[in-house]
Amino acid sequence: MTEVATFEVLGKKDTRSGFGEGLLEIAKQNKEVVGLCADLTGSLKMDAFKNAFPERFFQVGIAEANMIGLAAGMAVGGKIPYTGTFANFSTGRVYDQIRQSVAYSKKNVKICASHAGLTLGEDGATHQILEDIGMMKMLPNMTVIVPCDFNQTKQATIAIADLNGPVYLRFGRPAVPIFTQPDAHFTIGKADVLMEGNDVTIIACGHLVWKSIEAAEELRNQGISAEVINMHTIKPLDEEAILRSVAKTGCVVTAEEHMIYGGLGDSVAQVLSRNNPTPQEYVGVNDTFGESGKPDELMAKYNIDTPNVVAAAQAVLKRK
Repeated sequence: MTEVATFEVLGKKDTRSGFGEGLLEIAKQNKEVVGLCADLTGSLKMDAFKNAFPERFFQVGIAEANMIGLAAGMAVGGKIPYTGTFANFSTGRVYDQIRQSVAYSKKNVKICASHAGLTLGEDGATHQILEDIGMMKMLPNMTVIVPCDFNQTKQATIAIADLNGPVYLRFGRPAVPIFTQPDAHFTIGKADVLMEGNDVTIIACGHLVWKSIEAAEELRNQGISAEVINMHTIKPLDEEAILRSVAKTGCVVTAEEHMIYGGLGDSVAQVLSRNNPTPQEYVGVNDTFGESGKPDELMAKYNIDTPNVVAAAQAVLKRK
């Protein structure tokens, strides 16, 4: 059995703060970067950018569709606009504008979305969007990135400035463990193999990456060797990493803070069905809306917590 890596937790911090720090840093490096926010500057951690570059910050108010239109126009003028609001308002409320004004013409707009998934918590189902990854990955020309912790969110925020085209960057509200290194290199479309294993592959994104690491440690105590892959880029998907891993393990679990329909799990399943049909179990929200509650309690109730990843791995192993 392959020995799994041991991860040092460098503290806990919300991923939206990683976005805020990354935006400020890339703005210092690139004068074409501009920021737009729909009345949620504090929640999106864009205050530091606003204060440092007031002439490059645009507060559009509660007018998300207008924000996307403004961003598209700025991109035509050579700017690199980063838009900021909650994930629900970044996608569901403005899907037509994104499709017509950004994706269709491949505008260089970075759609940055906080408070995604159930871990938005007490704001409830109307704000806890669980369909956004699917909505955005289906748009031609759109890159979709879901980083796992504060450091990686900061790195991704910086990296997308060099990608010429539309990007959907998804992050969250709660403080979560920081386990990636601050100087790690972030490559769009290249998955990170965090743990090597021989028995089962666990592919995760966002907050579920840390839960998958915890699950792998529990599985190791049971004599099961799990390979954990941080699939931070949903589109373009690192198909090579998926196929290389399942060729070794023969089964896979996908884990995401998203509906099981249309998200990471569906993307992995498509790759496997075309290339190497493999038993797969999904950890995700199963065809339901969320509700108001504490983030950890919601993750447990809706079956996207560490024990659910463990159970999924145990179940898929029986299907090998």
